[in-house]
Amino acid sequence: MTAPGHPATGADFVVVANRLPVDKKVRPDGSVVWKRSPGGLVTALTPTLETRSGAWVGWSGSASQDGSPEEKPDVEGIDIHPVPLSAAEVEDYYEGFSNATLWPLFHDLLVKPEYRHDWWEAYVRVNRRFAETAASAAAPNAMVWVQDYQLLLVPAMLRETRPDLRIGFFLHIPFPPTELFSQLPWRTDLLEGLLGADLLGFHLPGGAENFLTLARRLLGTRTSNGPITAREDFGAVEYDGRTVKVGSFPISIDSADVAAQATAAADRAVAIRAELGDPEVLLLGVDRLDYTKGIDVRLASLERLFASGRLDPAKTVMVQLASPSRERVDSYIDMRNRIEQMVGHLNGKYGTVARPPIRYLLQPVARDELLAYFRAADVMLVTPMRDGMNLVAKEYLAARADLGGALVLSEFTGAAAELGEAYLLNPYDDRDVDDAIEAAVTDPAEARRERMRILHDQVMTNDVDLWATSFLDTLAADA
Repeated sequence: MTAPGHPATGADFVVVANRLPVDKKVRPDGSVVWKRSPGGLVTALTPTLETRSGAWVGWSGSASQDGSPEEKPDVEGIDIHPVPLSAAEVEDYYEGFSNATLWPLFHDLLVKPEYRHDWWEAYVRVNRRFAETAASAAAPNAMVWVQDYQLLLVPAMLRETRPDLRIGFFLHIPFPPTELFSQLPWRTDLLEGLLGADLLGFHLPGGAENFLTLARRLLGTRTSNGPITAREDFGAVEYDGRTVKVGSFPISIDSADVAAQATAAADRAVAIRAELGDPEVLLLGVDRLDYTKGIDVRLASLERLFASGRLDPAKTVMVQLASPSRERVDSYIDMRNRIEQMVGHLNGKYGTVARPPIRYLLQPVARDELLAYFRAADVMLVTPMRDGMNLVAKEYLAARADLGGALVLSEFTGAAAELGEAYLLNPYDDRDVDDAIEAAVTDPAEARRERMRILHDQVMTNDVDLWATSFLDTLAADA
């Protein structure tokens, strides 16, 4: 039954995510235009929404005046429901609790998390607003799919007002072991927030196992709501009279679309190599500028390889495309400064005025241009210290229908569990990093081509539609 006070009409399928699939841009004359967001989540979910009649609840990416409601953008095929955030809420909920507390904690403490009660209060308030917006957007008995770490409380909040809904939650970053998660002063609140869902999805079995262990350890305690009991058994938690299913669903990409667009960019790929001086070896990194991504790992390795003569800087060019990210968070400012210093040092020591070995762009790159870079690169460098999945690696593989190129991949990405034929490395081991990059450059062409054949086939078979269908079919089961 529909909860009192909610409309009897609405979407049968609702995505709830921190960001909308479009970004709000205000022109100098004050007019507003909406452009498709470049984020990985949007890229992954848009094909799924295009095949369903649904709605998307999320933030526009711009602070509104005092959190006042925003005009709904007109996006064909998707009913958009903007959630307004004030400048203070962007600072406390998004930059604060989401990205200076949860993000570093869930990524193995690469940077020390900050635990601030004012940030937590903003997180609770904004999660409540997302839940209320989703409740008003959903039809009776609708399926609602909540996305990622910014909205951990939404499932339970949504269930409070709309018990008729079928609620799924998917985490796009790693879920930490109990010892790390338990540092959070609000650990039980967050756990109970997640347990409002009917299905909890993680990229890898390890994430699901970490969550089940956490539930087993924490749910036997008394909370502010009184005593609670839980039973963890075979990927499920018995909680509040319901069974919450827990499983792993490795996300992927729209592989066929990437392959088709990349093939169309083949001529531009040739032009890119010419613009770079037709290097013998073209290395490529494509990342959001984040301390988890290991950009500094690959730059440090290049210096060692150049210094030892294992790679020739006169014949090698590395292109690093970096998207600006969370530019007001101190740890990101520090990372940007460190990367820029390393690039300057390498170019100053090993380059010439006409030919610096590192080409570094700190700006978004158009989709068709990015795919052309994928086609042009001899080696793709994906070296995160920790990453939930890493869809860039999969996009590179899908783009290489020509079976050229090679993928160097950190063992600490979720993608490594599926892409065993990549040149896998431990980003914490300098020698291992150097050896993997050198092998990807120097192995016989036929050996590299055979690796790429296997990897390309894997990504083309296991695409985003398979991921979404697997999750949503599991969510719908036993509804």
